Amino acid sequence: MSLFPTEGNISIKDVAKAAGVSHPTVSRALADSPLVAAETKQRIQRIAGEMGYIPSAIARGLVTKRTATVGLVVTTIADPFISEVVRGVEENALDNGYSVILCNCNAEPERELVCVRTLREKRVDAVIVASSRVGSLYVPLLQELGIPVVLINNQHEGHYVYSVRTDDRRGGYLIGEHFCSLGHRRIAYISGPPNAHSSLDRLEGCRLALQERGLDIPDEWVVPGDGRTEGGEAGANLLLRCSPHPTAIFCYNDVTAIGALQAVKSAGLCMPADLSLAGYDDIAFAAFVDPPLTTVAQAKYTLGQRAMDMTLSLLNGQGETDDVVFTPHLVERASCAPIPPEVSQG
Repeated sequence: MSLFPTEGNISIKDVAKAAGVSHPTVSRALADSPLVAAETKQRIQRIAGEMGYIPSAIARGLVTKRTATVGLVVTTIADPFISEVVRGVEENALDNGYSVILCNCNAEPERELVCVRTLREKRVDAVIVASSRVGSLYVPLLQELGIPVVLINNQHEGHYVYSVRTDDRRGGYLIGEHFCSLGHRRIAYISGPPNAHSSLDRLEGCRLALQERGLDIPDEWVVPGDGRTEGGEAGANLLLRCSPHPTAIFCYNDVTAIGALQAVKSAGLCMPADLSLAGYDDIAFAAFVDPPLTTVAQAKYTLGQRAMDMTLSLLNGQGETDDVVFTPHLVERASCAPIPPEVSQG
């Protein structure tokens, strides 16, 4: 049984009185300062624990100028890809004694900046932005914000020094190469949100693989999407009205591909006998749709983890941190198949 009262709000002064030491000595002991003798430090920490003393994060922040919090700005938590990135950031943050404040910007550049400035006003120590629509424009803002800003999969063209990303050109190339290996020549692309740099990179990579084999995606077969199922369904419907229609469709992400898959089925076509379909991201649902989706896998959880690693390095004063680029890989499933010999590819 504790020798000290545990009811009410226990202050640091109460701990100091019970331990028979000064208020500053208690502060240093609870902060594990080397200025306090090990035996004294252990005794103070034991007494504080028995009294039920809970350190004030606000008071600690006034002394350290740190709040042990990181702001995380995302496009939308409803995106299965983003949710895995968030998990990577959060778990790494918690392992290192940080908490995370989440902010949703709905993929709007103006709102993204508002979120970042609001988080700064809440005294976060750093900000991580997933799928930034502002990107390299943070460079002139860094001095104003006064805290590290790390980007995950920057969607704004231009270089930003603190970033973690996937090589999307390589990912698109893998899809183009795969379609060609299956004999497809009539290949289309359903794009992502307007001006999303990753969408342009994925298309460019796919086209490169095709061009190396004397093929290309006609401009009229690059149709708009929005990264959602609705955009995928609408884009596939546009392509299926073409005569002849494509025999293979590459979708900006898996969510787009799931919408496109619904359109293909509604048109009475069989997959993959009549049409092959591929996505991007390898979200959990990709393996469970019918047919299971061929896709390019991004290291979603690891992207979040490494972004937090970079943030911690910057907070620890390690200065410039090299851009981190992950290489994606192809996941082959049943949504793609060789082109039937009787289907004309002209």
